Amino acid sequence: MRPMFKATLITLVPDAFPGPLGVSILGRAEEKGLWAHETVDLRDFGVGKHRNVDDTPAGGGAGMVLRPDVAAAAIDSVALEGRPLVYLSPRGKPFDQAKAHEWAAGPGVVFFCGRFEGLDERVIEARGMEEVSLGDFVLAGGEVAAMAFIEATVRLLPGVAGNEASLTEESFEQGLLEHPHYTMPRAWEGRPTPEVLLSGDHKRIEEWRRNSAKALTKQRRPDLYAAYSKTPEFQPPENGDEHD
Repeated sequence: MRPMFKATLITLVPDAFPGPLGVSILGRAEEKGLWAHETVDLRDFGVGKHRNVDDTPAGGGAGMVLRPDVAAAAIDSVALEGRPLVYLSPRGKPFDQAKAHEWAAGPGVVFFCGRFEGLDERVIEARGMEEVSLGDFVLAGGEVAAMAFIEATVRLLPGVAGNEASLTEESFEQGLLEHPHYTMPRAWEGRPTPEVLLSGDHKRIEEWRRNSAKALTKQRRPDLYAAYSKTPEFQPPENGDEHD
């Protein structure tokens, strides 16, 4: 029996959690015991009368840097239990669907949510932290990124999604963006639902969806399309039913 997925969040703002992780399918999944989260307040490990967690950067400069002794004390208070120790940082390796699957297959993740100018490099090295980024932009702290990573991962766990088959058709699962979706009404503001989707011909519908996904990926994410074109599954989009 696989262990329950557990997310531990070392943070200066524990009240930020669970936030959106406590509602909808993720909230219900935690209530059912399919996953769990806990917070560790970094301030509890601060030094001095005022429990300081940061200090000025060596060499001068703006802002403050989280102290390595404080960070290490917080990290060492957590039982990793085979879980990766992740530092949320804009200089980290970009998070993607493959990483979500990797984490979902394991016992959980321990997240260190940075603040200020960042974390002293020595503790990153000494504790073997893996740096992971949400994207090429900067946030005030790592909490929002941690929530995004947890949601992307937990929804892949068995029993969390209502229709697990739908997970295999999403963007990035096949190396492509997802095809467009349509529902009722059949015509809206002069825009009809593509005829092929109303045909009842499942083979033709599947071909339309596959071609649409290829065309969209080629147009919007040429980097993904270039990677997909090198896979054994690659076939260029066929003319006809693909999405414009």
